[in-house]
Amino acid sequence: MELWYTENQTENVNFSMKVKNHLYSAKSDFQKIDIIDTYEFGRVLVIDNWTMVTEKDEFIYHEMITHVALATNPNIKNVLVIGAGDGGTVRELTRYNNIVNIDMVEIDKLVVEASIEYLPFTSCKLNDPRVNLYFEDGIKFVKDKKNLYDLIIVDSTDPIGPGEGLFTTEFYTNCFNALTEKGILINQCESPYYDNNAYEMKRSYGKLNKLFDICKAYQYHMPTYPSGHMIFCFASKVLDPVADLNSELWNSLGLDTKYYNTDIHKGAFALPNYVIKMLNDTLE
Repeated sequence: MELWYTENQTENVNFSMKVKNHLYSAKSDFQKIDIIDTYEFGRVLVIDNWTMVTEKDEFIYHEMITHVALATNPNIKNVLVIGAGDGGTVRELTRYNNIVNIDMVEIDKLVVEASIEYLPFTSCKLNDPRVNLYFEDGIKFVKDKKNLYDLIIVDSTDPIGPGEGLFTTEFYTNCFNALTEKGILINQCESPYYDNNAYEMKRSYGKLNKLFDICKAYQYHMPTYPSGHMIFCFASKVLDPVADLNSELWNSLGLDTKYYNTDIHKGAFALPNYVIKMLNDTLE
């Protein structure tokens, strides 16, 4: 008998993977967590029936959520990561010797424990001595922080369930206050393609754009996410991700990446016209 995992990406679109084994299943206080082993994508983390991480393409997401900021500001030392329970974002951050502290705040301890046991390809650096794990609400964690972090990465699930509060103006304002003068905020910003995702993209971008002097969307391509066409938001008080990109310095680090390079960095900010129109509509 064949076993398939099917994700309902919209009411009219399904995405399926053929499964070897169902390795893990649990219900935490916040969400349902499953880990499956698939033929095409390797091990897959599924939360509330949504694909979060696959062994085959996670490098795309995790490289683009981290290296764009680090190539723009090579002097980042203190980082806050909200969410990211699989550990992939932290893995990429630990590749930088200039970073001295990484605070990772994940509301669901069970996600981290499952990832450590079943997803070593992403969780392998959670024991780095620079990493401090906090199992609490990231919304509350950032509230009283002022002028502290050079980089905040919001690596969240979609804006439903426990991730919903990470897309509010209040939360973004607290992040703004927690950033240093040259601080950068990177936010998971959904997709422009399907209507429900596009709505959340516009809502998130619009809120960030009102708070930060510099707010730019950039794209990456994830085969296993809805439509494959995804967006991050780069927000900063003073740094521009294209004008302030230090390609020469970043390339001198000799980091071995599979997706990110400084040409991709610049090109990712060149958006299709339909996306530009959507984002411009949020400014009206």
